[in-house]
Amino acid sequence: MQARRTHTVRTFGTMALVTGFVISLLSMSAGYEGFMPHILAAFLILTGIGLRIEAAIADRQS
Repeated sequence: MQARRTHTVRTFGTMALVTGFVISLLSMSAGYEGFMPHILAAFLILTGIGLRIEAAIADRQS
């Protein structure tokens, strides 16, 4: 059960990282001047990093 949870958390972390980087790249290439997409991208990237770290710690303990 723990391995399944770890895999799920790792997957969501990866999805958050990829989504954050895609949002960042798209808003930079489009020349968008507002801060909202960059704040969203930063939030997703930090969340993804946190989830990946949590999954690594949980995987190491099991």
